[in-house]
Amino acid sequence: MSENKIESFVDLKDMPSMEDLMKAEETQKKDFTRGKIIEGTIVQKRQDGVLVDIGYKAEGFVPAAQFLKFDEVEVGKKIDVYLEEIENEHSMPEISLEKAESQKAWNKITTEYTEGSIVKGFMRQRVKGGIMVDVEGFPAFLPGSQLDIGQVRNMDEYIGNEYDIKIIKINIERHNIVVSRRELLEESMRDRRINILKDMAVGELRMGTVKNITDFGAFIDLGGVDGLLHITDMSWGRISHPSEMLTVGQEIEVMLLDIDNSKERVSLGLKQKSKNPWDEVADKYPVGSKVTGKVVNIMPYGAFIEIENGVEGLIHVSEMSWTKRITKASDVLTIGEDVEAVVLDLDKESRKISLGLRQKEPNPWEVLQAKYPVGSKIKGKVRNMTSYGAFVEIENDIDGMIHVSDMSWTRKINNPNELLKPGDEVEAVILDINAEQQRISLGLKQAEVDPWANINELYKVGDIVKGNVTKITAFGAFVELSNKIDGLIHISQISKDHVEKVKDVLTVGGEVEARVIKVDTEERRIGLSIKAVSEDFSEADLKAAEEEYTAALKPGEDMVNVGEVFADLDKLN
Repeated sequence: MSENKIESFVDLKDMPSMEDLMKAEETQKKDFTRGKIIEGTIVQKRQDGVLVDIGYKAEGFVPAAQFLKFDEVEVGKKIDVYLEEIENEHSMPEISLEKAESQKAWNKITTEYTEGSIVKGFMRQRVKGGIMVDVEGFPAFLPGSQLDIGQVRNMDEYIGNEYDIKIIKINIERHNIVVSRRELLEESMRDRRINILKDMAVGELRMGTVKNITDFGAFIDLGGVDGLLHITDMSWGRISHPSEMLTVGQEIEVMLLDIDNSKERVSLGLKQKSKNPWDEVADKYPVGSKVTGKVVNIMPYGAFIEIENGVEGLIHVSEMSWTKRITKASDVLTIGEDVEAVVLDLDKESRKISLGLRQKEPNPWEVLQAKYPVGSKIKGKVRNMTSYGAFVEIENDIDGMIHVSDMSWTRKINNPNELLKPGDEVEAVILDINAEQQRISLGLKQAEVDPWANINELYKVGDIVKGNVTKITAFGAFVELSNKIDGLIHISQISKDHVEKVKDVLTVGGEVEARVIKVDTEERRIGLSIKAVSEDFSEADLKAAEEEYTAALKPGEDMVNVGEVFADLDKLN
């Protein structure tokens, strides 16, 4: 081939030299600066991203994930990319659509918006603590607590949606933005609440939905405004917990009781929709009438009876039995039990009704008062003893009391166990019946003739008598004579010889023979003398013995005081 033919194929003058090629490459590199935003053209779309021609010797690659709507990306479309590296390990420029958009968006946001501005936000992806939101192409952070008003259980449900959001923080130094959707929702609800409250009026009825139930009531959603339905305004009757009447999600009609616009509070009522049952209580349940109801609550002091829905009465323990002392209402009644009672008192203003259980039957104390007039004799069994008397059952669990002062005509009884013990059958006389105070006074001695009424016929000074020693004291011995009368043998009258101790001469239970030396009807005393029994005891000796006996005892001294007797016995021992 000739040189002319070779030159026809290649014009050596038109070919760039190696030096020119190296200079061109160096120039091309100098036109690209790392960190610069460069315009490029999409030249190829693949499944995982696109190739972008930025005018460099090789195309750059942008992943599909960096496009907001990758399905709409087309070949030939021009986009701005951020040059991260001029060449990577594959000799390709490292570019980023995301960073280019972010940089442009940051510049726009910081120049056009401020904190408090409202913008559109696209929920891009979940991150720890919240969601990354695309705002004008810039990734802003939306905390989970700022996503919605209520508790958000699944944040993934919001991904892929666009919402109005509010910029609440722009940090120039850290190059980040924090946004909130909740604040916009709350502002919207606040405006809505204000308008709803303006449209409300006390006394009107409104439909609502039970939003929440607590121990003290329920919160009702009235279409943007929550109202409180307190437990006391739910029913005229007794309820222990709001859940007895309501369930969450239930739709109910309520009455507006109070509206506080400044605090945006609404008080609601349910029972106010019906008539107050207490308005007719006085007419329906007059004092003295019988009512039936159910025991709804029991306290130690009484039981509450529901007569009708919203109307309760109290049976106090003192009104449960005529004869038994009730200390706890639970001993007589149980919750849920149906009972019949009598209305004792009614206070409409205080909404209180006093009921009686025992009033259903005649007052046995009044019955006894009519059955046993004062002076009547009764027979009964000793049921209980105290230091001051004995209680005797008359009938129907009603006891009468015999006081120690009414137990004996002839001796002073300091403790009833000197004569009686539980279980003894006795005959007594009704001394007094007080039906109002539920007291009956009985007399044991009154069932017998007072021997002192004719004592002068029974015993005369100088009579010789016999009896058994019942008590021994330091000053003498008591001897029981006939008719249950005690006589006292003073220590000075036991023997003509000097007696140091009574017990050295006499013993309890032993029989003695003595002469009556004094009968004191005023003090109810009989003085006896053993040494005066001898036949040669003259009238003068008898008179001297009486004077000696009288001098030995102080006027008014109790000859049979048991306390002194036992005290003297201790001294003797």
